[in-house]
Order: sequence, then structure tokens, then C-alpha cells
Amino acid sequence: MNESTFHVIRAGGFVGAVAFAALLQRMAPHAGLRGHLRANLGLWIVDAAITGLVCGACACTVARWASARGVGLLHWSGASSWAAVPATVIVLDLVSYGWHRANHRVAWLWRFHRVHHSDTAFTATTAARFHPGELLLSLPVRLAAVVAIGATPEAVVAFEILFGVANFFEHSDADLPATFEHRLALVCVTPAIHRWHHSRRPAELDSNFATIFTLWDRLGGTYQASASSVVVETGLPGVAGERQWTLGELLRLPLTD
Repeated sequence: MNESTFHVIRAGGFVGAVAFAALLQRMAPHAGLRGHLRANLGLWIVDAAITGLVCGACACTVARWASARGVGLLHWSGASSWAAVPATVIVLDLVSYGWHRANHRVAWLWRFHRVHHSDTAFTATTAARFHPGELLLSLPVRLAAVVAIGATPEAVVAFEILFGVANFFEHSDADLPATFEHRLALVCVTPAIHRWHHSRRPAELDSNFATIFTLWDRLGGTYQASASSVVVETGLPGVAGERQWTLGELLRLPLTD
């Protein structure tokens, strides 16, 4: 797989993830929130421009390099190409859990990550509300993980699509049927579980860090069960009310106290 194909497949996955989350919100709304589309879309455009300039399809390039040289655990273990995809998804999701948890523990990382948590309207567009600084800081971690695993480009793009779907799904302002929600939460992160993570209360904020699999929170002792029936006041701790942020304010937020 070359970089152009990687871009096309990843873009298609992104569009599908957005469409799925938007449809879910429309069919089964939780609070019927409109969301802060202008600020969140503005951040996404800035992020796409900066990461596209700095990285582009660098994950694909790094994976091709590792595959060509036989670098990484999958190559050293002689794992089949079929095993490479689930192994890559599992390991990279674990790395994402660790990185997310670090963003809440390390003060200077939290300065960037709090931009994501500043959204008081928890909707699918919140999934695009990240400071470009946070995304750039995460790049070396994610690329190092790709090399260490020895992930193939196909496995990396499969992870990125699944990660994107999970990201938009769990940020959606949507309710799930109670029985289905309970069973799904045994394996995957649901909107209710992640909504709890976006609570203004610090004790609730420091839980449910996983993106795809709830297993990591369960093993890490950070899992907190939740359900669509639970009401959560989202936003930053210490910032009361419905705070509207401009794009400029969000970009400057890491520099403020």
C-alpha cells in the first residue's frame, strides 16, 4: 500500500465515521445538543492543515519502512499477515490508552488536552476538538509504536479507521438501548462511558480513558460504568456554565493558566 492509497482509504473511513455518528445522534438523541460546530470545525481544519504538512501519511511510510526491513515484534515472531491486523489494533489502542492517561497526569500535556475537554456540548463534533499541539506531541509516540510492533500499512490503516469510528461514536450525543449498551460496554467504549470521562468533576474526569476497548480501563483500574440514563455535566473543572470558546481562544488555551 502506498501513501496515496492510504490517504484515500483513511479519508473514506473518516467520512463514514462522521456519517455514522451524525445518523446515530439524529435517530437516538441523548440531550439533543447542537454542539459547538464553528469552533470544533475550525480546530479540525487547523489540525488537518498542520498534521498534513508535518506528517501526511507518515504512519504508512514508517510501517512500509519497518516491513521492508523486518523490524518489529510481528516480523520477529513470524506472525502471519492475518494476525498483524488484530494485533496492531489491540496494541495501538493500548498505546492510545496510555497516552490519554498521561495527558491527564502530566501538567504540561494537560494544558493541550484540556482544549478537548473544554467543550460543554458533548456531541460528535467534540471528537474533532483537539489542539494541534497535542496531535503533534502524540506523533512520535504513535510512530514509535508502529515500528516497535512492526505493523504493516494495511494494519495501520485498519486501526486508524476503527479508531476514527470509535472516536466519533463515543462522542456522539446519543442513547443506546439499555441491554445492548450493557453488553457492548463489556468490550467497547460507549457514548455513556465516554461522556462520564468528560464530566466537570475531577473524580469522574480521571476515568474511562480507553478509545476502543474497555479492557484497558478495567485492567488499569480506571473503569467507571455508566449508562445513557445517567446525566453528566460536561466541560472543564472550575469553569461553570455554558462557556462559548472562539477558535483563537482555544488555540491560546494551553498558554493560559
